[in-house]
Amino acid sequence: MIGAEKVPLTILSTDSFIASALVRQGIIPSSPISPTTGSTVQALKLYHTARQRNPHFSIQAYVKTLCDLQGVQFYAYLSRQFSIALDVYLQILTSVNMLVDKALRRGDPHWRLKHACPACTYKLQGEVPMKFSLLYAMDGNDSLKRVLKKSTQDDLDTEDNSPLAQRSSELPTTQVVRGDCYLLNEYIEQFARDSPADMLSLDDDKDNPCAGCWKNMQDEKTKKMWGVFDESGIFMSICRHGFSLVIADMVQSGEQAKYPLAVVSKLLDTFGSNLGGGYDIGCRFKTTLSRSSLGQRARELNHTSLVGAFHGHAHQRLCQLDHLATYVDGLGLEDLEGCERTFSKSNALASSVRYTSVFHRRQAIAHYFEHNDDYKIYANLSTFLYNNYKQALRIISDGTNSLPKLMHELGLKDKSVFDTWLAEERAYLTSLSHEPNHETIQMEYWQKLLNLSGSKKDLDAATAAWTVTTPSTVEFGPRDIASTNRIETTCRHAMENYEKDLKAVQELETKLGMTHRWEQEDQEWKDVGHLVANRKFQRALDHLEGLVVARIFELSKMNQAGTGYKLRKHIGKALQVRSAAIRTALDRYNTAARALHPPRASLSWEEVVEYAFLSNFDLLRDARQDISQCPWATPTGRLTMDTYFKTRRAREEIQRLDIEIRRLATYLHDESRYLTECEKQLQTLHPGLAHQVSLHRKIRARFAGHHYQRLRDISMLEGFTGSIMPGESVERGPGASASSPIVCIPAQLVADGLSMVHGGEDDALEDLEDDENADVDGEEHARVLESILQVTLDV
Repeated sequence: MIGAEKVPLTILSTDSFIASALVRQGIIPSSPISPTTGSTVQALKLYHTARQRNPHFSIQAYVKTLCDLQGVQFYAYLSRQFSIALDVYLQILTSVNMLVDKALRRGDPHWRLKHACPACTYKLQGEVPMKFSLLYAMDGNDSLKRVLKKSTQDDLDTEDNSPLAQRSSELPTTQVVRGDCYLLNEYIEQFARDSPADMLSLDDDKDNPCAGCWKNMQDEKTKKMWGVFDESGIFMSICRHGFSLVIADMVQSGEQAKYPLAVVSKLLDTFGSNLGGGYDIGCRFKTTLSRSSLGQRARELNHTSLVGAFHGHAHQRLCQLDHLATYVDGLGLEDLEGCERTFSKSNALASSVRYTSVFHRRQAIAHYFEHNDDYKIYANLSTFLYNNYKQALRIISDGTNSLPKLMHELGLKDKSVFDTWLAEERAYLTSLSHEPNHETIQMEYWQKLLNLSGSKKDLDAATAAWTVTTPSTVEFGPRDIASTNRIETTCRHAMENYEKDLKAVQELETKLGMTHRWEQEDQEWKDVGHLVANRKFQRALDHLEGLVVARIFELSKMNQAGTGYKLRKHIGKALQVRSAAIRTALDRYNTAARALHPPRASLSWEEVVEYAFLSNFDLLRDARQDISQCPWATPTGRLTMDTYFKTRRAREEIQRLDIEIRRLATYLHDESRYLTECEKQLQTLHPGLAHQVSLHRKIRARFAGHHYQRLRDISMLEGFTGSIMPGESVERGPGASASSPIVCIPAQLVADGLSMVHGGEDDALEDLEDDENADVDGEEHARVLESILQVTLDV
């Protein structure tokens, strides 16, 4: 037996099978028929718990550890047998949890999602309505990929490497991951028709200032790579506090539109109206959502697509004014970047799921996020609220001190001017987003006139090349014949080019309705020449901006925790090349800036490399008006405006936190009362089930003391405006924490419960739970832990 000392095992007359007899005595067999190897429940529980804390901890490493402690040789088959026993153990846990949920009247398949986060979903009576009833973030992550185990017959039959042509050699299985955390592939595929060409990569959205900027998700760029993997990653959403909401597998594809569409559909079905969703390309997704079959429903339920604070600074300034967290009313201080923090932890699973089966990969991911919600996110929930409250109070304090001084420096008295400034900036940038059509035609006409002038010079030069000969000087040698042919060909080509350019000029003159042709001395010629110079300036600026974007993200990746030494060296070399390219682009930009009338100020290398926010580039783009004197374009004006909006968001954060803090305080009170009363009722009806309810209650009850202490700390903060006194929940239905506890014995346990009430013999389930979970003193705990770390082979 793995993980237990040799002990005598008995088979009672009531045992129908050998496997059930082993389970009754705390041993999970590796085979249902004639088992020769099994694992103790304690050993399985220890590994399951340790792996959730350290996802790198593999089954093989654990079994080898047990073998080393016992002093026996390790065999590879032991890892396989332990894996089988672990699957059975986890299936038992899942089944027991389902029985507990039914007993608590929480058997609704969507119960977990509807009550995922106490601060987000536990609504109270008399609350002030918020603009966003729930804030969530969603994003894709390609770290949790799984290699496709291709059939060798595919390599013989076809040379097609497309994902659809790949077949898996993995045998079908009936094993499934229970629960509602995973979206079914069938549910996701119903949105595939909304993105036949991957709507996230369309460039025809004229109302989207970021159109054409996000091309990293186009499948044609990475489809060869997807052929290597079956699941290419996960797409998930979390609430603003970090609780996982839903997860979807990205199957042999990149981050296609169907995944966020499926997530939004599920959340709309569950939570209803006034949702705010953050996505790194939220501006593009807003267009995708509105064009999809889900668009009408999203508009009716007032769904809002937003952009996270970190990714938002890589978007165009015009996009930031509509989607960036700083400028969105009701968002508070939420940055909508929780997925990045979640993935930084879940990436530890990558090595252990890369070569597993479909089921074991999903099982590992589902159990990881379940454990993460219960033992990390929930444990830190009150700390999250406390830290956010302190941050909001600090921002308000700083803004209260600095904003009046900045406004006095600018000669401002009314704070409403900042909204006006924002509207002026939006109108200004909108006017720059597209060139006026008549200006585009005039610049094309100007360029064609230059081409006509050049072809006329070429024609004149070719005509002048003819030589005059007399009868006395004429020669008809091979050299003269070749020269004549060359001159004739050059003259003919020059004539053709001149006629082509002349025809193009005439067509544009007709389109513009011109009565005379421009000359270089004309004012129109000079004005349009300035427009052409401005266009060259803007294109040089676009190129420089793109290089700086790459530099910003490379630097952030280089300093990111978990980036390996080799990758940092590779990025370092790339930065050296990038810096040289930036210097070249900077020279081109300064040349174009000096060609303007009046000349623009040149940028120095130090200014460019210190650009942290890409909005700094957008204010350099003006080609038609001088905004240097506009207050919102000056450094002091922008600092004042940012300070004002940051302070405003902090006050909104205080309002949201006041609501969330009281929700948590009420939830702690109601949930403890409800579960305790249910446990008491089950003590007489079904003691075994009552014990499982007790274990279920203690998972989160262990953090109650910490939460109450944090709530007291919040109430002591200077400037706290909320209340930590419990309120009244709006939900009173069956299973709700605030409802009257009335337990329900699951049908499969009714007969078992009656036998225990009448003093009958304990059945296998009660024996198993007594062996697993009996309360023992400190000395007994030490003995059990010692026995867990022993290995015996029964062959």
